[in-house]
Amino acid sequence: MDAMLTKASSFLLARRAKQEFSSMGDDVNSLSNSVEEGAIRLFNRLRGKMQKPLVELLESYGLPKGLFPKNVTHYEFEEDTGKLFVFIPYVCEVGFKDSSVLRYATRVTGMLSQGKFSNIEGLKTKILVWVKVTSIGADAGASKVSFTAGVKKARPFEAYSLLREGIEVDTF
Repeated sequence: MDAMLTKASSFLLARRAKQEFSSMGDDVNSLSNSVEEGAIRLFNRLRGKMQKPLVELLESYGLPKGLFPKNVTHYEFEEDTGKLFVFIPYVCEVGFKDSSVLRYATRVTGMLSQGKFSNIEGLKTKILVWVKVTSIGADAGASKVSFTAGVKKARPFEAYSLLREGIEVDTF
């Protein structure tokens, strides 16, 4: 009986160890990707390339300057890939003139191209419940801004033309 229990516990221990090692491998892979992204951003910074203020960057791409809250600490933009990283000191919400509300994580990322911010991570809007915003686009006439959060919703461009302070909230 003891031999059987020893064999069973050895089997379970070996299985658990295999799961842990597998999990550690996944953690190392994700860490190496994060380190690689960080190294690219650090290299861009060390090149001495000055970045314009975020509001100017957004306007140069045809997006409203008030799309992000005033309390953005900094951003990083990779011109060659279009990848934008926006850093905010805390999770916050901003209410806009058209009664819409956006909630921002401490890091918002996405791909910036002319008239469009897509593949967004870290941004939600309230449509009965909080829904992840996946892309934001502005039309050529700049009278409407379209938010895609499951469905596409057009909102007035002017509602996002002023910078607003983000109000700190507990969770994203």
